[in-house]
Amino acid sequence: MAQDPLENLRLSLMQDLLPVGIAMFERARRGGASKVAEVFTSSSDPLKELRLEGESAASSLREQLDKVSPGLGNPIVSVEVDVDEKTDDDEMVDKEILLKFLSSVEARFDALENELADLSDRTSSSTVDS
Repeated sequence: MAQDPLENLRLSLMQDLLPVGIAMFERARRGGASKVAEVFTSSSDPLKELRLEGESAASSLREQLDKVSPGLGNPIVSVEVDVDEKTDDDEMVDKEILLKFLSSVEARFDALENELADLSDRTSSSTVDS
């Protein structure tokens, strides 16, 4: 979560309070204060029920706010990225490792060339003997 207390408050309002407020408003619009009070008397976790009830409308509202200004409704979470800078020493080590590897590959190619040359010599000398 964000380090800024105001950003934390905004995130909490958008994610927690907005769905509850919308659900309470809809209940009051449909049935008045008695409909709002009903959830507090009939449910063991009224805030969770109200949050679930108002989430779809809150999600729609957050999407509309994002159209006005990206990140306004659906908060953009900030991240920190650290990039390790390579030093000259690291580059020298990388070059040394690469040179050793390339020397090993070159030695294998030389050995393969020698084997192929020997095979070719044996094949040509056996056809001359025949």
